[in-house]
Amino acid sequence: MDLKQLAYFVHVADLGSFTRASALLDVAQPALSRQVRQLEVELRQTLLNRTGRGVTLTDAGQRLLEHGRGILHQVERAREDLEEMRGAPVGHAALGVPPTVGRILTGPLVSAFQQRFPRATLGIVEGLSTFLLERLVSGRVDVGLVYNPAPTPAIETQPLVVEPLYLIGPADGTPNARRSGAPKIGKPVALRDLPAYGLIVPARPNAVRMYVESQLAAIGARINVAWEIDGIAAILDLVGRGLGYAVLSVNALRDEPLGAELAPRPIVKPRLAVALAIATSSQRPLTPLGRRVVDLVRELVPRELEGRRRPLRVGTASEA
Repeated sequence: MDLKQLAYFVHVADLGSFTRASALLDVAQPALSRQVRQLEVELRQTLLNRTGRGVTLTDAGQRLLEHGRGILHQVERAREDLEEMRGAPVGHAALGVPPTVGRILTGPLVSAFQQRFPRATLGIVEGLSTFLLERLVSGRVDVGLVYNPAPTPAIETQPLVVEPLYLIGPADGTPNARRSGAPKIGKPVALRDLPAYGLIVPARPNAVRMYVESQLAAIGARINVAWEIDGIAAILDLVGRGLGYAVLSVNALRDEPLGAELAPRPIVKPRLAVALAIATSSQRPLTPLGRRVVDLVRELVPRELEGRRRPLRVGTASEA
């Protein structure tokens, strides 16, 4: 199988068009079409359905796309691995971060990466844990920070920090209660009382939601879902409008425009907390640069998250 043909096919499939792929690759469209057609002839499969408005993948094309991304990623990793033998780390690494901590971590991580690895580049992908795990499996993310990852043969995880969970609502219990300064911790709420609050949560299988549901089920209770919203900023906006409550790490309020309007309350008896872990693919070995990114994350993330948490006034040990 010709790697150039495979790369052309992946670009066409990702962009959904020979025209767009031709412009991106700077390859004449007839030549691009010919290369993809030769790949189909070699594999004796139709990979793309060609229409007047672009292309769509056949079942065979979808399977090859999944393989193709991984193959091309491995080839690039091999090049970077060999290139690194000549000096400082080179190449590109993609790091996935959850939106609750993305705003806090992106600046320090990019700054530290640039200082340590000036010949390399770093991409930041923000998304919920389920999305990041899918990207890890497909090879589109090298290292991910994910909450409560379920055990799977395809993913290797390393515990990083534990993030307590809070019930987040308007600062004085009413909508649009504006206050200045950092959010202050309110009185704890017992887990058994959580169903009294209409929650704004992401759809399953979001890791935090699944954890909260399992903890409630253990005491014979059920989650009270007011709205299903897949986006932290949108969830906090609805909370600020008085349309429900959120269960999130308090770091979700850091540098958030609504942060001063919202009050986090610890969830106790038992105390709820989720583990933030480093996740990598067990099917694709990390490049030397990828391993450096893991080391950087392990060093920097706990310090940043703990440092941001200190100014908050938390409940006493007896409350927890």
